[in-house]
Amino acid sequence: MTATANTPTATSAIEATQQDRLPLKALIGLFFAGFVGLLTEALPAGLLPEISGTLHRSVAATGQTVTIYAAATALAVIPLNRLTSSWSRKTVLQVALLTVAITSVLTGLSGNYWLTLAIRVLAGLSTALVWPLLAGYAARLAPDGKQGRAIAIAMAGIPVSLALGVPFGTAVTSFTGWQVAFYGSAALTLLVMLWMFVTLPSLPGLPMGRRHTIAQVLVMPGVRVILFALAGFIIAHNIMYTYVTDYLNFVGMNGQAGWVLFVFGVTSVLSVVVVGKYSDRHHRQLVVASTVLFAVSVLVMAVLTSLPVVIYIAAAAWGLAYGSSAGLFMGAMINASGPAADVGQSMVTLVFSIAIALGGLVGGLLIDALGTGSITWTALALLVAAAFLVIGGKKHAFPAGK
Repeated sequence: MTATANTPTATSAIEATQQDRLPLKALIGLFFAGFVGLLTEALPAGLLPEISGTLHRSVAATGQTVTIYAAATALAVIPLNRLTSSWSRKTVLQVALLTVAITSVLTGLSGNYWLTLAIRVLAGLSTALVWPLLAGYAARLAPDGKQGRAIAIAMAGIPVSLALGVPFGTAVTSFTGWQVAFYGSAALTLLVMLWMFVTLPSLPGLPMGRRHTIAQVLVMPGVRVILFALAGFIIAHNIMYTYVTDYLNFVGMNGQAGWVLFVFGVTSVLSVVVVGKYSDRHHRQLVVASTVLFAVSVLVMAVLTSLPVVIYIAAAAWGLAYGSSAGLFMGAMINASGPAADVGQSMVTLVFSIAIALGGLVGGLLIDALGTGSITWTALALLVAAAFLVIGGKKHAFPAGK
């Protein structure tokens, strides 16, 4: 008789192949967790005139619903993740997403400004638990040699939500009330919870005695380089992104912000595909390429201001550089912080949130003091500094072969 598929050798080969595969169903759940997290945070930004009318406040005052959300996330990310570090990772994620869904419904129901701000604080606290979990969860689920691809898939929900989810929510509001966008976000969050309940394996947290402090993680080789490079990259991005309309008006491209951001969004999503395919073998090269490409695109936007086609090309390059930046920096931190990855990822989220706020603040101050043209040169200076850190961090922060 000939050997069949039931022989030990054949069975072992099948098991090895199965163990080599990415757990795509679980990663899809993490993808959508990031998607709804970003959607919950950014959705009010596209609906400020409508929400301000309901709350009887100015657009500027209503805009603080976005600011206070980011502030709550930044302030709570490290203490909350430290508090829950011994819990099952799946339980933490499910509780956080349930809170996100509830706050989305309450936001739609609220007609009071101060109550809405309080609800947004609670929503920010919940996503403070979501962001640091995504990359680490994906890395722990992935087989050896495929962690980078898994992280790219899990983190891809963030740029996809920014490129597609938020504009879709804004478009829906043109046919219905703004509240429907929040109810839809809540319904999607509950569906994501159900999907994850079925497909996501439960992973244990850290035993109480194995927790790491911020001070311990900060002195690990490469960690500070990653955080400073990330800060420069994200502050530069948010200076440009927050004031892109002002910049386009400055260069004579009035009324084209929507199209420029559409191009940026499309290439951001494309970036996820590229990074997901190559990040395990070429992580360092991709971080260097993203930082340098972003710097070059900003330089072009600073110098070639009279050529709209070139500005569109620069925006496309910017999207390619930015789209997978969160996953790339998270991956670098996981490698550098090792057993303290949970704390390391919390620190990345903290720096990310602070950098977002600083980008908006610095950009506004620059425009008031020096004019709109100053934002591109400031962003370029930050990116040059970030590029030096990334290129120079070849030993620990962004090592070759990682």
